[in-house]
Amino acid sequence: MSDVFKIVPRLKSKSDCIAVIGLGYVGLPIALAFAKTVKVIGFDINAKRVAMMRKGIDPSNELKSADFKGCDIQFTAEIKDLKKARFFIVAVPTPIDEHNLPDLKPLLRASETVGKVLKKGDYVVYESTVYPGCTEDDCVPVLEKISGLKSVRDFKVGYSPERINPGDHEHTITKILKIVSGCDAQSLDQISKTYEIIVEPGTHKAPSIKVAEAAKIIENTQRDVNIALMNELSIIFNKMGINTFDVLEAAGTKWNFLKFYPGLVGGHCIGVDPYYLTHKAESLGYHARVINSGRYVNDSMGFYVAKTCVKKIIAAGKNISKSRVLIMGATFKENVSDIRNSKVADIVKELKSFGVTVELVDPYADSEELKHEYGFGLQTIKGRYDGIIVAVNHQPYVNLNEAYFKSILNNNGVLVDVKGIYKSKIQNLKYWSL
Repeated sequence: MSDVFKIVPRLKSKSDCIAVIGLGYVGLPIALAFAKTVKVIGFDINAKRVAMMRKGIDPSNELKSADFKGCDIQFTAEIKDLKKARFFIVAVPTPIDEHNLPDLKPLLRASETVGKVLKKGDYVVYESTVYPGCTEDDCVPVLEKISGLKSVRDFKVGYSPERINPGDHEHTITKILKIVSGCDAQSLDQISKTYEIIVEPGTHKAPSIKVAEAAKIIENTQRDVNIALMNELSIIFNKMGINTFDVLEAAGTKWNFLKFYPGLVGGHCIGVDPYYLTHKAESLGYHARVINSGRYVNDSMGFYVAKTCVKKIIAAGKNISKSRVLIMGATFKENVSDIRNSKVADIVKELKSFGVTVELVDPYADSEELKHEYGFGLQTIKGRYDGIIVAVNHQPYVNLNEAYFKSILNNNGVLVDVKGIYKSKIQNLKYWSL
């Protein structure tokens, strides 16, 4: 191996440093984990976020101030500061657009940023979720064009998919096996050893970058399809008048039954990643039937919940256009502040189309962020409602009882429990769950 590409000893001695591009839910934990041992530059284009992190504040509300202690890290929004780095980790969002097509703009802009400071002997590792082939076909050409260097010969490229789960403080980056890949044997060896600095269980060396990209994207696609099946079953069981969660509890007594549950599927992973795979499949002339069907079911659940709530309110003898509905929970999942791709927005939209007055509360979400993203903010609970939809099973909601809901519901009010967390607690109220 050429000495110029032997990066690990230099990282450990702090004569060279790592740069993490994008300091969101994925990038910041990676940067801080490495900064406990090696020198790190944390780069983000949002100067306000950078200013917060310099004060030991995580803008995503996932990490505590103690997580910043003892870290050798420089937070910056200045590209020139990246010139000191020799190992670049790109961890920017890979969203979809309004047509559910991959939006690679953040990824390609990050590649341009790295290309401006790329030097011979450097490494660039992508962590953002993409379709197989994206790193080599879309990102590498940008790096080469901007830097004037040649991949493999002058700099090395790899892919190591993120596995960070917002709100999960058990399966953190240092505790779970890390998939790594490289453009050649040299890069695979050095990238693997670099991640082994922080990842206790070690690494799984994928045989190619495309395999590593595919492994990541099917992790979330598999979950998406399985949840879609549960959502479809919940629609069928609702027509039969039986509770889906009771059915799943009974079926779950079989040793090999897979325990997935119905619900709203949003966020920046499960609700997005399958579209990257189906897009790539379409470009190859194949229409992915199972994956697309699962996406259709899951993308429809917010509207289904809202329509069912409306039907229940009308059946209770109320004028739907004069009804008030309280939605509890606005984030895409429990116990996080992340509102990206929250399907609660679909519930709000559908209810408002019937003339319903909709109010939202959430213990974690930011009202201004909701207004910016979806056009509605948070309120406080006041008066009584004709319907309550508990859309997200946040911890503060889990132990609420029937007496509480009675106190804020009108006579014949309807309680919609999306995740079925109150199914054994409600005796007298009009109650429905998926």
